[in-house]
Amino acid sequence: MVSALVRTVLGDVDPRLLGLCDAHDHLFIRSPRLPGQELGDASAARAELNAFRSVGGGSVVQWTPYGMGRRVADLPLLSRSTGVHVVCATGLHQAAHYSPELLESLRGGLAEVFVSELTEGVGPSGVRAGLIKVAGGFHGLDAHARWTMTAAAEAHRATGAPIAVHLELGTGALDVLDLLCGELGVEPHRVILGHLNRSPDLVVQRQAADAGAYLAFDGPSRANHATDWRMPDAVRALAEAGFGDRLLLGGDTVVAGARSVDGGPGMPYLLRRVGPRLAVELGEELVERVFRENPARAFAMDCP
Repeated sequence: MVSALVRTVLGDVDPRLLGLCDAHDHLFIRSPRLPGQELGDASAARAELNAFRSVGGGSVVQWTPYGMGRRVADLPLLSRSTGVHVVCATGLHQAAHYSPELLESLRGGLAEVFVSELTEGVGPSGVRAGLIKVAGGFHGLDAHARWTMTAAAEAHRATGAPIAVHLELGTGALDVLDLLCGELGVEPHRVILGHLNRSPDLVVQRQAADAGAYLAFDGPSRANHATDWRMPDAVRALAEAGFGDRLLLGGDTVVAGARSVDGGPGMPYLLRRVGPRLAVELGEELVERVFRENPARAFAMDCP
């Protein structure tokens, strides 16, 4: 018998146990594109999870992929000590986040790396990933994106894990769906498109939702982001068009200064400010579904 379960860092759980979910965030991340701004402090990560828990948060999905300082071995202790479910990612980001040597070492075996991290565990930690994170480019897909998405599709077919996609500045959503779903055969409801708030094209957003993908509006922790104020209108338009069950919300905290414990809005901002703001537009019942029921479906994988 096959059951839909969410693979957390403490093991597989019933999706209904996730509670209110931050559907895209980072506890740890490191990249040459963010020099000196790494999220690498376990004490700060614990404090941020506790702050999220204090406002009702129940789970966080960390989209940090392979080779970007995930610190997977630290995640079970953080989850256990704070009472917040944590889902971690395998996958690969854009080429700019890696050395050429690391990328070359993965040639010919990328899908196998993803499958291994989803089924056996990440390195010696034994902690299994619960989703595959890949990335598109700005208004298009380069050879690196096609390589990583092809591997992600192969790993998805082997494991049932969802595929989460970083859209560069929110662009390229339809190109991603054409590749993953049209060419590679991934069912659209297994694809989560991130950063739709950064390119407030209501037509493209509706087309992506109509195709069956999940749409993640995931950047309110980025202070003064130029498109944040448009997000409630976009979410309302999608909900009114019948796509309320396709929507996800996340914080995407990627630098230390954005954490609430370091003076930024951080993870708690989703439930303290974004949720109540959207409730004005959508009603509390729908916002509750977006935070609770939608991620429970989006991040579930079929487990024997």
